[in-house]
Amino acid sequence: MTANYIRFWGVRGSYPAPFATHLRTGGNTSCMEVRAGEHVLICDAGTGIIPLGHALIEQPWIQEAMVLLTHYHWDHISGLPFFEPAFTRGWRVKFFGPGQNQAEIEERIAEQMKAPYFPVETEKWLAEIEYLEASEGCLRYGPISIERFHVHHPGSTYGYRIRVGNRTIVYASDNELAFINRFIEQRKAEFDEPEQRLLEAMKEDERLRSIEFMRHVDILIHDSQYTPIDYEKKRGWGHSCYVDTVEAAMDADVGQLFLFHLDPAYPDDRIDLLHRHALTLIKARRHRLVCKVAREGYCIDLDSDF
Repeated sequence: MTANYIRFWGVRGSYPAPFATHLRTGGNTSCMEVRAGEHVLICDAGTGIIPLGHALIEQPWIQEAMVLLTHYHWDHISGLPFFEPAFTRGWRVKFFGPGQNQAEIEERIAEQMKAPYFPVETEKWLAEIEYLEASEGCLRYGPISIERFHVHHPGSTYGYRIRVGNRTIVYASDNELAFINRFIEQRKAEFDEPEQRLLEAMKEDERLRSIEFMRHVDILIHDSQYTPIDYEKKRGWGHSCYVDTVEAAMDADVGQLFLFHLDPAYPDDRIDLLHRHALTLIKARRHRLVCKVAREGYCIDLDSDF
């Protein structure tokens, strides 16, 4: 295994999908490992963190990890009650996520493990646990630098810009790129033609701002939950149509895009279909973007030539 890599342990949104029709893509909810030598950075703690935890315990030279949480919806924290390193003496686990201070982060993580929701509380964790204080500028974890930014999702939600060596990665698991469009379309009839032109200019300005965080990154892992038809039914829910994600990645001149936070209702065949359509969109624009589906177990070698 390479010294610097990304591995997907959970790629679904909303709820786990352990179905025979989903095996090629995977059914666990959001969890991604970024490895820089012996430093383990974990993005989100959905059910994918459970097999990751088992794998880490089998590597006795690793006894520390840092967990970045984008937010506290259950599909992003539901693996924590079963994260083996947290229950292992000698381990150290650091947590960071949205919150005004360490106590707020700790409380949000602990709530799901309190009665009547779960019989074992975080007080039973045997590892040394550290909740990191929010501060301005970059977080650092060994050779990894991390910047957070706000995304468009209900509640306080972060995306992360991660630097490993000479590679820049953006992880934005839950983000609605076209969130403003819904509100403009709902009230468009109330405005005259000049005002409508102004609204269209506002949409374009917001679109440009919404892609600034991903501009020129090597790897973008981004919310691609819905097809266009399903997105029309669920505008404002805080997730993107995969078409918007692909178009934004091209506009931002991203190197590689991984379609992530995939709808658990979509079987492998449907995921393959939307991926083929994404490749068609890229070809039509004659863009150099490399687009892949984030699949459970897939590993990206950060040391290789891109």
